[in-house]
Amino acid sequence: MSGMEASTAARKAGRPTRWICGLVSLISFAAVAIGIRVSQGPTSAYAQAPAKSPTSRPTVPITKRPTAEKPAAAAPAAKAPATNPTIGASSAPATTSRPAATRTPPPINSLKVMAVVNAEPISRQDLGYQCLRRYGEEVLESLVNMQLIGEALKAQNIQITDKDVGLEIDRIAAKFSLPTDRWLALLREERGFTESQYRREVVWPMLALRKLSAADVQVTKEELQRAFESEYGPKVRARMIILPTLQKAKAIYAEATADPRKFGPLAKEHCEDPNIAAASGVIPPIGLHMGSAEIEKAAFALKKGEVSPPIAVANKYVLLYCEDQIPQQYVSEQNIPLIDKQLSEKLREEKMRRASSEFFAKMQQSTKVVNVWSDPAARKAQPGVAATINGKPITIEQLQNECLERYGSDVLEGEINRKILTQELARRKIAITKQDLDAEIERAAESYGIFKKGTTEPDREAWLKQVTAHDGATEDIYTDDAVWPSVALKKLVGSKVKVTDDDLQKGFESSYGERVEVLAIVLGDQRQAQRVWDDLRKTPTQAYFEEAAENFSIEPASRANRGKVPPIRRHSGAGVIEQEAFKLKAGEMSGILAVDDQFIILRCVGRTQPVQVDFASVKDNLYKDIHEKKIRVEMNKEFDKLLAAAQIDNFVTQTSQAGRRTAAAAGPTAPAPKGSSKLSPLKSGSGAAVPSAATPSKGKTTTR
Repeated sequence: MSGMEASTAARKAGRPTRWICGLVSLISFAAVAIGIRVSQGPTSAYAQAPAKSPTSRPTVPITKRPTAEKPAAAAPAAKAPATNPTIGASSAPATTSRPAATRTPPPINSLKVMAVVNAEPISRQDLGYQCLRRYGEEVLESLVNMQLIGEALKAQNIQITDKDVGLEIDRIAAKFSLPTDRWLALLREERGFTESQYRREVVWPMLALRKLSAADVQVTKEELQRAFESEYGPKVRARMIILPTLQKAKAIYAEATADPRKFGPLAKEHCEDPNIAAASGVIPPIGLHMGSAEIEKAAFALKKGEVSPPIAVANKYVLLYCEDQIPQQYVSEQNIPLIDKQLSEKLREEKMRRASSEFFAKMQQSTKVVNVWSDPAARKAQPGVAATINGKPITIEQLQNECLERYGSDVLEGEINRKILTQELARRKIAITKQDLDAEIERAAESYGIFKKGTTEPDREAWLKQVTAHDGATEDIYTDDAVWPSVALKKLVGSKVKVTDDDLQKGFESSYGERVEVLAIVLGDQRQAQRVWDDLRKTPTQAYFEEAAENFSIEPASRANRGKVPPIRRHSGAGVIEQEAFKLKAGEMSGILAVDDQFIILRCVGRTQPVQVDFASVKDNLYKDIHEKKIRVEMNKEFDKLLAAAQIDNFVTQTSQAGRRTAAAAGPTAPAPKGSSKLSPLKSGSGAAVPSAATPSKGKTTTR
């Protein structure tokens, strides 16, 4: 993970429009998680183009769908006592009681002590402060939005009840053919949402916005017809190249028309969109009314095997290669009502997003919101106030309670880990200075190649600017959550790490030595892997292997690139793959390699030439790289040891850990306390990582 990617993890809520749209998009996330939504290929500029009515469109014969009655409108929700939102814990309906297999933790805001680590408490006040630091701005914006929605509901005399929310959750679960309990479990597993959070933060505002925007969300016959044509009408299977200038587009066009078979490699080399380039220009099929009218017109005018002249789209130029013209799908008369219903729901969702954005824009114009929290001078003038809405205050106490409710458990995990490290540093009388922190920041900058212009000196300020350029990251939080724990563990590890001559030689061989160029097919089923392998053995050509990779590989890059993957080097940690690759000669195929839960077939293409470089000239860089990798292994071990030895009582999650010291004192045969569970947020054997200044995170002292 790069520093920029990691800093994005320290997230901050977007503007109201983005927040609202996120509510709708989050509802359908589990389609990916449970495999319902099937990927149609890489994201493309065409797929991302905003929907609009084309000014001109190619004449393509479309069979009009048979006239069908509109699907019956959904029955209105049953009325029940209203639950108008207020700021704080009651800003949305309460959670309906459900049977639980485990004890239900107490409400986090009812606790005074959140956890005890080796007899040292973490208080509610301390945890609340840390939550406010990291999430105060984000949660305040959400609270303001919820309050605005509540005011609008009240003004229009609209009621959203607990029953409404429960019925909507049942409807969403049924949409994905899941029992409601399984749907809620999936939300916990994939997104960390409790049922209470899901009801209050997602479903309640979504229902409210739907009712507030209902008058503006109507699907017309014309819109339904266009959606039908888009979904079931003819399509063009094509490849695409996006280019920055007309001059370059003309040059690539000339090369592609001279030999259309080169279009894929040209896309890979020249396309500005990295996703399209990685897929050698492959994009989802182009249909009617899906995006750019210019692209649609050009695509439908092409014959199979033709390349389009440059198409001007916004400030870019696009080339298309037609692989095939796909005729419209046949739809039987009896399926029309169901299709109408599905398309109408999809169109309503899309229109609801736009209507919700417009609603918020109007609300903001008519509402005076003052953000006191983000203005130090205003906060000093109005102590205890986080924001005002038309003069009505949202207090800091309310904001802290909401921060604790949403993020307390996650932040507490980081504070427990920090407490363990702080205690061990104190026990060993080890101090961490500002110089130590600065040195670690500079090391992180150096590892990502951020240097002062014209020098080899790490650029600390440029690195900090880079990692704090994204949502929610600040220099203080980055230092506290990523740099400090990394320095702490390095100091605790001390001088355990040694880099031997053998390490240096292996590192040199790995970085500069010969590599094996291979094609790879990755499969998820052993039986299918055996069938594919048998088939490849009967037709042992490279072209046939490439075709099989494109058809069967479940790994996106190898599938898109017809089996081509980065060359395999020695001492890479790839284990059986590395061993098998270096046994192969050009043209030979491996057996079926079982790696975790996947099955891999390799075909050797050849070997690369070793890089001619003097060992002495790169020795220092090799030493730094190997030392850093080895010290992180030791840091993982050290943290695991400290965590296992700690006595931890977490009152938020209602889990406890006696710790090895306590268990040893009780005797080797002493039973574990009833209901105890080992707390292990960081496991060195499961892909977890120790804190790193190159991977800042928000809310957790250790990164996962």
